[in-house]
Amino acid sequence: MTTDILARSNHGLAFTRLQPTIGAEVSGVDLSAPITPIQREAIRAAVLRYKVIFFRDQVLTDAQQAAFAGQFGPLYTHPTTRHNAGLTPIHAIAAEDLKHAGDRYLDHLDKGDAYHTDTSWRLVPTWGAVLRDVTLPEVGGDTIWVDAHLAWKNLPEALQQRLEGLHVTHNFLGALKAVGHEYPIVAHPLVRTHRETGEKILWVNFSQQPQILGVELAESRDLLAQVLQQYKRPELQVRFSWRPHSVAFWDNRAAVHYAVRNYGDFPRELHRVLIADEPLWSDL
Repeated sequence: MTTDILARSNHGLAFTRLQPTIGAEVSGVDLSAPITPIQREAIRAAVLRYKVIFFRDQVLTDAQQAAFAGQFGPLYTHPTTRHNAGLTPIHAIAAEDLKHAGDRYLDHLDKGDAYHTDTSWRLVPTWGAVLRDVTLPEVGGDTIWVDAHLAWKNLPEALQQRLEGLHVTHNFLGALKAVGHEYPIVAHPLVRTHRETGEKILWVNFSQQPQILGVELAESRDLLAQVLQQYKRPELQVRFSWRPHSVAFWDNRAAVHYAVRNYGDFPRELHRVLIADEPLWSDL
């Protein structure tokens, strides 16, 4: 690993890259306390640059986790996940809930295919997410993030040209209807341009029944299989092994992720906070 200190981050922060383009560990900050404006600027710049950053040895309550995330934008309460009743932006990501969700909504997936991004079923998804461990198995339960720009960049040129201009569905209708939440099925560009970095992003949510519009179903399946194969390439990924008091903060527009469920029946639980995009965009 090489250490790469971002410009203007000398207020105690150090960023250690984990992979060449995605993933960095951050040290020199206590997330349970308010951060300075310069620290906030440096952390946000790191999220944009590395797509996902990680903090170790952070002993946080739900309220402190939400307070940290809230320094980067308004918090979003997800309609289908369990909440802390007194702090609704806190979403419990529990193994038992995922098991039931898989039984009801993810029957179309093969094991190991659920590469996804959060809230892509919305016209304007949340831009960021902060995730911390609550209950971890002794081993297992890693999370993988994929650099979606690098996934695009490393596609054959002919495939890039075929995918440009196509739209893919993000169908979360079943889960939303189960909790009485109404929202239409949205289609996003399969190749998106990141609004802040200008990078092209290969962007499919395989947990939401993707289908490419305007092509035959067989071609849609073939193209999506090629996207999925690209996401699974280890050289495009960073894999994070959780240990107690860890926090991940990622750019939901620039990376897709996958939770490795190799811990049997252990009641693993993480708590997530989603950060809404700017009001101009998030009202849509």
